[in-house]
Amino acid sequence: MGCETVRICCTINSRQKTIDIPANLTALQLLRDVLKLKGTKEGCGIGECGACTIQVDGKAVNACLMLAAQLDGRNIITIEGLGESGKLHPLQESFGKNHAVQCGFCTPGLVMSAKALLDENPSPNRAQISKAIAGNLCRCTGYQQIFSSIEDAIQGGSEEGHDG
Repeated sequence: MGCETVRICCTINSRQKTIDIPANLTALQLLRDVLKLKGTKEGCGIGECGACTIQVDGKAVNACLMLAAQLDGRNIITIEGLGESGKLHPLQESFGKNHAVQCGFCTPGLVMSAKALLDENPSPNRAQISKAIAGNLCRCTGYQQIFSSIEDAIQGGSEEGHDG
């Protein structure tokens, strides 16, 4: 393990950060271990499960596959950065209302993938939703509730919930 460090300046959840970090630190390690943002989960560590999904400059990325140094100059949003003034983001509310949360391990990554999609395309169809969350694995819900949650959030949460 080398001793080389790098300084990065980035915006994380609307807060400007300047941090000296080991050059080999992953974005996931920076978020969880250094900044104590525990909502971003480590599942597989090889980019297969999507539990560590964050937004970097508006795009969904796997934090386990990025070096923290690659965050320099970028805008990062984690699950902790959603919502405002103590209120949940509409996607988070919808996931709860539509019972898309069981063990909850995959939920932050799924919400972040869905948010990236909706930021880019506010009215995606089911195929576009499926493509956007294809990199996020869930072993509990069977995905119907996840699709219902995203569709409900698109519609503004006006429905009373869906049965999966």
